[in-house]
Formats: sequence, C-alpha cells, structure tokens
Amino acid sequence: MSDRYQEKNSFKEIFQNYIFITIGAIIFAYGLETFLVPNQVIDGGVVGISLILDELIAPIPLSIFLVVLNIPFLFIGYKQIGKSFAFQSLYGIILASIFTELFHHVEPITDDPLLAAIFGGIVLGVGVGTVLRNNGALDGTEILATLISSKTSFSVGQVVMIFNIFILGSAGFVFSIDSTFYSLIAYFIAFKVIDIVIVGMNESKSVLIVSDKYKEIGEALLNRLGRTVTYFTGEGGYSGEEKKVIYCVITRLEEAKLKAIVRYFDPNAFLAMSDVSDVKGGQFKKKSIH
Repeated sequence: MSDRYQEKNSFKEIFQNYIFITIGAIIFAYGLETFLVPNQVIDGGVVGISLILDELIAPIPLSIFLVVLNIPFLFIGYKQIGKSFAFQSLYGIILASIFTELFHHVEPITDDPLLAAIFGGIVLGVGVGTVLRNNGALDGTEILATLISSKTSFSVGQVVMIFNIFILGSAGFVFSIDSTFYSLIAYFIAFKVIDIVIVGMNESKSVLIVSDKYKEIGEALLNRLGRTVTYFTGEGGYSGEEKKVIYCVITRLEEAKLKAIVRYFDPNAFLAMSDVSDVKGGQFKKKSIH
C-alpha cells in the first residue's frame, strides 16, 4: 500500500488509539487498586499471576510484575500481530503499571468482597475492553491464546479459560477459598463487559464488502492483514448492475485496520460484519499487520 495511505490514515488513527488506550489503562488501574487488590480478589491472566506474586513476594510492587510478565507475550504479539499492536500494548501496560502505583494508597471503594468482585469486574472490563477496541492489550495471555488457537483445534476463548482456571484456582492457596469464588465472579463479569465494550461476543468476524474498488481493497486485505478473500458476483436490487462482493474472516483485533483500509479506497463502500462462532480450515492463518 502506498505511503499516501499511511500518511492519510496512520497519524489520526494512532493518535486516537493512544488517547483511548490511556483512558482504558487508567480505568483498569483504578478498578484494580480500589476494588480487587484491597479485597484479595484477583483477575485472570497476567494480572492474576501478578497479584498472586505480589502477595507472595511483598517487597516487589505489583506494577513491576505487570510489566515484566507481559514482555514475553508482547514479543509474540510483535511477531504474530504486528508492531503497532505490540507498541500500543506496551504503552498501555506501562501506563497501567504507573497508575496502579499512583492509586495504591487511594481509599478502597468498598470492603465487601462480593461488591468488590461485581463492580471491580465491571470497571476492569470497561478498561480492558477500551484498550482492546483500540488495537492494544493489557494482558498478554490473550496474545498467546491467539497463537495456540491458530495451531490447534481450540478457540481463543477456550485457551484463555484453561489458563484462568489454573490461575484463579491458585487464589485459594495464596489467599482463601472464598477469594477463589469471588475472583471467579469478577473474572466472568469482566469477560462479559469486555465483550460489550468491543461490540462482539466472539473472537472472529465475517465481513462482506461491496465496492467498485474491490480489487484494490482485496489486495490490501491480503497484503496488509494477511487475509485471503473470496469474490462473489452480485446484482444491485435497485440499479440492476453487476457488483463484486468481497468476503473474508478477521479477528476482532483486526477490525479497526480493516475499516481504515476500506475507508481509504472507497468511503462509500457497503461494509457489513457479523460474529463467527467458529472457524475451521481454509487460509484463516494469523499473519503480521504492518
């Protein structure tokens, strides 16, 4: 794709992404330090591991664990998803770590662990969902899960769930069995809220694009997202003209990039997306976004 495309779209979109990633990271840190941490309720993924290690290795602050444990996953994200995703995720994680330190001495919102699990899960879900929606991540396990899913028959959601069963179960040994139950409540609430924020309940989306610039868009999706496309021939119901329809399947992390590509080539293109519960076979392989 031309440099003109990069100049026209990249700066505005990247700036917007960083603004919302900043907001999401602050919301995430606030929920963590004012709801979960004071009540010994943990979340899943790297955050959950960090909270457990913070309890076991008291002198090392939580913020250090959040950054250090995410670094290997960010490297995977750089290789598998793209450098913009990796850098934006790194920015979000560092910012979230800084604000966990700043919010550490803020008075807890509640000392009731059930209320903390419910409302903490909501706040964390809003924060993480905001970051995911803007091409970033605050937890590296989803990146690893995406890679494992591409090489096995398990979905991303199933892989993440397996990880978190072990992580949340560990809370019972480090804190108490009650902490495990409250943590499960917080995790499931956060999981559902994330889906609401990013507008989608599944990891994959099917896309239909109708445009006179179908060749340019199709080539860009192949070259920029690494997604193969299928062309259908349709007929306009009003005009009776023959139209080419592009069909492809993407992950939710690629949604913003796909919209930018379509908008660049044809602002008036018809674009429809729907959730896909499962994807098997074909060329649905993850390649780098660049």
